[in-house]
Formats: sequence, structure tokens, C-alpha cells
Amino acid sequence: MGTGRLEAFSDGVIAIIITIMVLEMKVPHGDRLDDLAPVLPVFLSYLLSFVYVGIYWNNHHHMLQTSTTVTGAMLWANLHLLFWLSLFPFATGWMGENHLAPAPTALYGAVLLMAAIAYYLLEQSIIRAHGPESTLKKAIGRDWKGKLSPLLYIVAILAALVSTWISAAIFLAAALIWLIPDRRIEKVLPRSGA
Repeated sequence: MGTGRLEAFSDGVIAIIITIMVLEMKVPHGDRLDDLAPVLPVFLSYLLSFVYVGIYWNNHHHMLQTSTTVTGAMLWANLHLLFWLSLFPFATGWMGENHLAPAPTALYGAVLLMAAIAYYLLEQSIIRAHGPESTLKKAIGRDWKGKLSPLLYIVAILAALVSTWISAAIFLAAALIWLIPDRRIEKVLPRSGA
């Protein structure tokens, strides 16, 4: 099987995740700008999660461009990633509704951590399927971003016990690291495939 079906399925799930996240934002009762104030924490957590889901969607797309076949291990690794991404709406809503309370913020960090681990496992299953000289292995190199992100999430989870604002800053910093366009995969793909 080629990657087209896997990519289409993943795109559909990710689109649903984004839709569910936005539906969690309740319309305030009232017609004044002041009435939006209680929704602001929910909106900011949604914005952060939207960026994260967008980063995963973008990188997932690029990663699959390096693959020529799909194995059973890749299918399960992809479902594992989608499982953790599907928890974003819940974790996002809980954190936003509770204004960055420690437990919801720590759970949000745990979901980010598990999604990062799941992405790494998918990446490794693609490399195993295509060999150590695969396009993906060449592209990611030492993968400092992939190694740094889980460490940041662990620090953010622990920081939630002290200051959830520190956790939020770490979540934002980790997102910004990935938001900067990563051209590693594009550089190793043939021009027609990029």
C-alpha cells in the first residue's frame, strides 16, 4: 500500500480534531466586548493547540513524503499518534476552562509529551521499513528538535506544580521551535517530490 490512504485518513482525523477543539469554545451571552473576557483563556489554549495540531499535520505530511510503502508497524504507529492527537480537544478545553490550573496544565503537557513520543515511534517505524540509509534518516540527522521537545514537556509538567505560567511559556517555546519552517526533509527529497 502507498502512503496516500494513510495520509488521507490522517488528514481527516486531524481535521476532525481541529473542528472539535473550536466547538469547545462557547459563545458568550451578551453583545459587548467585555463579554468575551471569560472566553479568553479558552481561546488562548485553543490557539496554542491549533498551532500544535498544525505543526503535527505539516510534519506528518513531510515525513510521509519520504516513504514509498506502508507497513503494518507504520499503520499502528500512525494510529498511536492519532490517538494522542485526538486527546488535544479534551486537554485543551480542560486547561482553558480552568485558567491554567495545575492539574489541567500538567495533563496538557502529558498529552503533548505522549504525542511527541508517538511521532518519534512513527518516524522510527518508517526508518526501519526503509533502512538506515533511508531518505527520512538522512533528513532528520541528529534530530535535536525531536529530542528537545519531550524534555521541554517534562519540565513543563513538573513546572505546573510551581507555576503554570512557566509551563505555558515552555509549551509556547516548544511550539515556536517547530513553527520555524523545518526544511530538512524538503532538502533531501527530489525536486518533483518536494
